[in-house]
Amino acid sequence: MPKHGRGTVDRNRIKRRLREIGRRAILPALTEQGLALDVLVRARREAYAATFETLDGEFRRAVEALCSDDS
Repeated sequence: MPKHGRGTVDRNRIKRRLREIGRRAILPALTEQGLALDVLVRARREAYAATFETLDGEFRRAVEALCSDDS
């Protein structure tokens, strides 16, 4: 059975979008802050319906929260 009821094309689209967001925005921001982190992203079912801009915003907010954590 397909994951989340979606086919291979849809799953690959999500992977490509998230990889591009990470490459263009997230990894340079982490490098700029001097952080050496591995980032693992697990797309939820809702990601299939999200636009590129929505994914980009959510991804950026999550990484900003991670980087600003004082613990």
